[in-house]
Amino acid sequence: MKDKLVLLDRAECLTLLSTRASSFWSRINFILNFPLVITSSAMCIINSISDDGNQVKIPNIVVNAVSVLMMSIINNIKAAEKYDTFKRLSQAFLELAQEIDAIEGNEVEIDKYNMFVLKYDNLIRSCDFEHIPNKIKTEVSMLFQNNNKHIPIQLNGVMGGFKRNSRPVEMSSEIV
Repeated sequence: MKDKLVLLDRAECLTLLSTRASSFWSRINFILNFPLVITSSAMCIINSISDDGNQVKIPNIVVNAVSVLMMSIINNIKAAEKYDTFKRLSQAFLELAQEIDAIEGNEVEIDKYNMFVLKYDNLIRSCDFEHIPNKIKTEVSMLFQNNNKHIPIQLNGVMGGFKRNSRPVEMSSEIV
């Protein structure tokens, strides 16, 4: 029999983390796409103002250049894809947390616990932590640590947010 609380805390932590990352990338996607809407509208207005194509040649070139630049940035950042990925991860971690929470008591049969760990590990492998801003990682990590909940090593070890109750280890300069 295994204790489910550690795995439940970690799944809940990653649910919140991926939800916040999804919101972040959704905002970035909106911000990057907004200038494209403006340039498309400007292009329409510029082209309908004059009958002479030579009069609008330079404004057309400028607006086209801005549009191409924005599309290049959007394609390189891939905010929409990151939003979708983190949204799916958030839902998957939430489903896992709900499955774990549905078990009565704190003890889980070893086979069921191993199945949950396997699901958790597979979800962790599909999470690109490097695409989550450090601010979000720190906020979620501190929120869970301050409430004495377990956090995944991806937030604890990488972020340097260790809480240790033991004495610091002293390094000896002697080589044995």
